Amino acid sequence: MKIDLHVHTDASDGKESVETVFERASILGIDAIAISDHDTTANWSKAAELAVQHSIGFVPAIEVTTRAHFADGDSRPAKFGVHMLAYLPDPNHEGLVERMRKTIEGRVIRLQEITETLSPVYGLTWDAVLDQVVGDATLGRPAVADALIAGGHFENRGQVFDAIWYKGSPHYVPNRAVPDTIEAIELIRSAGGVAVIAHPLSRVKDRDALGDKPLRHFEQMIEAGLGGVEAYHREVEAQDRNWLLALADKHDLIVTGSSDYHGLAGKDNELGENTTSIDNLRRIAEQATGIALVNLAI
Repeated sequence: MKIDLHVHTDASDGKESVETVFERASILGIDAIAISDHDTTANWSKAAELAVQHSIGFVPAIEVTTRAHFADGDSRPAKFGVHMLAYLPDPNHEGLVERMRKTIEGRVIRLQEITETLSPVYGLTWDAVLDQVVGDATLGRPAVADALIAGGHFENRGQVFDAIWYKGSPHYVPNRAVPDTIEAIELIRSAGGVAVIAHPLSRVKDRDALGDKPLRHFEQMIEAGLGGVEAYHREVEAQDRNWLLALADKHDLIVTGSSDYHGLAGKDNELGENTTSIDNLRRIAEQATGIALVNLAI
């Protein structure tokens, strides 16, 4: 089976509707996908319908935005964003719903601040950013990137991120309203979900503060209930993947592989370019108590 457990739609920063995503998955012969938009379950209901229509399994998921605060011994504290994939949580869990609401509100404030820093340089306006957003989609930096592209300043999102949000950039504004990573893992578990860290070790801006391999940080997440690692992802380097696989073996963690698809115009990532084994998806389903798989018997 071809199982892709990290897929975005235009409910967050994907460039395609959930209908288009399922159509492409069908064309590519993918057997199951997880719709995992940032901090929202907005497309879950429609995805469940489309799963039956296209004879594709649907794994309800959320990519939860978190911020780690890590200090090991006498080393200086490190703060960095961590994306946590929540598989099969109860979408009506009061704590999870409230946490996502606060995160989404914080995202708006963050993007407004980013827009203000970019306005003198690129003439960027808040209305121009909102023009790139579909309906009530979760706001994120890709909306700013798309506005800059629409204004003729860049050709693609990758160029924007490299030029605008490098380490130490004056245009970087942290996600202050998001939960701490440990808090998020505990919340996902309380909502009956399984927490799997997305593209681990790939986007840490302050990697030096964690040492060569941040073992203690991962041990703390595992102690809090981390269920698995997304080891097979195009942004996870081979040396990091090997380290993660060894860690997963030691602690009996679930290992996933995913595309992190954002649409053909969103990123180069293609649906199904990395996949998850049926055994690992079965482990997720067995551990989850929040909501069931849709149109998929394993």
